[in-house]
Amino acid sequence: MSLTIKLFSVPRNGHRIFRCTPPRRYEASCAKGQYINVSPPDPSMNMGDITERAAQTIFWTELARGFAVTLGNLFKEPATINYPFEKGPLSPRFRGEHALRRYPSGEERCIACKLCEAICPAQAITIEAESREDGSRRTTRYDIDMTKCIYCGFCQEACPVDAIVEGPNFEFSTETHEELLYNKEKLLNNGDKWESEIASNIYADHLYR
Repeated sequence: MSLTIKLFSVPRNGHRIFRCTPPRRYEASCAKGQYINVSPPDPSMNMGDITERAAQTIFWTELARGFAVTLGNLFKEPATINYPFEKGPLSPRFRGEHALRRYPSGEERCIACKLCEAICPAQAITIEAESREDGSRRTTRYDIDMTKCIYCGFCQEACPVDAIVEGPNFEFSTETHEELLYNKEKLLNNGDKWESEIASNIYADHLYR
């Protein structure tokens, strides 16, 4: 059951006053003689309020607040760091430059299963493999086009032996496109260089994998 309330406009002192007139069976919900003022209230004419409105009009209060914020932050400790001499902390899950890892014996971990090549959504990985005399499979070619890579981390998640990882290095900008075409030797060198950091990151994250 819907309730309809009729509003009658009654002009008073330049304002439109609406009178609430409900249906007869709902007269108890609206007291007789009750008015609803829908016009904005008149501005206060106190000297303080007038001065405040004038100051806001010419933006003096906004300027003063801006200067107060500036002065307040002027004497605080800066939030920035002196990069590149100082560097912020990185998460163990940070996905940076790619690397191929080795076992402590020096043998490369990659077993040429090609799961990383298959799962790569950008098709940035190219692998060629062959069998050794002892029957094990190892890669003869492992290329990553870093200009295609989207750093999704799927290759690291798919690898069953933690061979291909995304290390903590994010400073590998180059001047030419060819320098971003990583081959197996470049990836193994990255693994040898960042092995300690990569191993500690994998250990810190192993409970959540």
